Formats: sequence, C-alpha cells, structure tokens
Amino acid sequence: MTTKETRQEIASNLQIFQKVEQKERFLFVVGALVSRVISLQKAAEMMELEVEVFLQLLELMGIEFYYLTDDDIALERSW
Repeated sequence: MTTKETRQEIASNLQIFQKVEQKERFLFVVGALVSRVISLQKAAEMMELEVEVFLQLLELMGIEFYYLTDDDIALERSW
C-alpha cells in the first residue's frame, strides 16, 4: 500500500467528518497542534470551526490539549 493509500485508510476510520480530505486535514491539524507547531486559533481556523467547537471536538475524542507549558503543568500537579 502506498503512503497516500495508507493515509486515506487511516483517515477513513474517523467517523467525525464525511469527506476523506476533511479527515486527513483534521489528523494533520491535531498533529501540528499537539506538537505546538500551530496555535489553537490557527487549528480551528484550518478546520473552519470556532475555537470552542474545536475544543469540544478534541474533548469528545479524548485528545488532551493544554494551554500551559510542560513546566507549568508539572507545577500545577505538584500543588
């Protein structure tokens, strides 16, 4: 299977969006967001969603997203 076919097969398993292109874009956007390559605002914009809707979508899928840095999170957890 080629990379494109593999990517499309993975994306097709997402039940949230109807079009494979939307599913592929979502996977790319989530990866970029979690890697801190793009902001939450940019991710929502790329998905053509309001920020609050995009956050709800992430929550429904169990994708954890933090506004804080790793150091901030560790500090918060130690309180």
